[in-house]
Amino acid sequence: MSKKKRKNANYKQSNKAVSQTKKSIFSLKVIIPAVVILAIITVCLVVFVKCDAKQVKTSSNQSSSISSLLPINLLPQFEKPKVGEEIAIMTVKDYGIIKLMFFKKEAPKAVENFITHSKNGYYNGLTFHRIMNDFMIQGGDPEGNGTGGQSIWNKPFIDEFSPNLRNFKGALCMANSGPNTNGSQFFIVQADNKNINDASLLQAEQTNSLTYQSIIKDKYKEVGGTPWLDNKHTVFGQVLEGMDIVDKIALTDGNSPNKVIIEKIEIVVYE
Repeated sequence: MSKKKRKNANYKQSNKAVSQTKKSIFSLKVIIPAVVILAIITVCLVVFVKCDAKQVKTSSNQSSSISSLLPINLLPQFEKPKVGEEIAIMTVKDYGIIKLMFFKKEAPKAVENFITHSKNGYYNGLTFHRIMNDFMIQGGDPEGNGTGGQSIWNKPFIDEFSPNLRNFKGALCMANSGPNTNGSQFFIVQADNKNINDASLLQAEQTNSLTYQSIIKDKYKEVGGTPWLDNKHTVFGQVLEGMDIVDKIALTDGNSPNKVIIEKIEIVVYE
């Protein structure tokens, strides 16, 4: 090859290399800023997501706190049951009928125990063996003296305490011989409000390690009850109708020559 041809070839190769270099530099000029911009966008997105998550978490916490402060139904014992819910109709010989509503959500085991026993006829023919005026009437013991009775599981079951259920007058509660010793015996609170005041409520709070909201205190003062039994006996129901029958039974104060007999307890659907 002649010198001139070699020069032309070298020149072309040199131009080609310069052109490729320029293209590479141009590509780098385009790519580097793009990478930087992409990195900036990524960082911004991460920060935004973290901030958004923090805001969501804060909002969630605030909602949770607000929910805990929102008014809740503290007096379900003084509302009517919902249509379709089960209630009990207790027929007491020579006295009349007492209708009872239940709180399955707050005291599921106690309610199941009472309803099942009632459906099985367990309580039919038993007596209110313990009657104390201005306190309560107690029944559900096959022995008739306060020493007998078993749960549907043939063993004691646990206490179920709810801050929404209290020993107001008319409360249906489990009798027991200490913590978590529930069997078949129950009682209906009959005490009125004559001994309920700020001092007695404070004493109940201190003795039973609880704090009453004002709505609970006001209701105790209005209707009466046995606040000293709160968190000691499971409240699982409430007299719906027939509190006058309970009062009539309580007036015997256990001194009647005739036994107060529960003829039957029927479980029906509330309409």
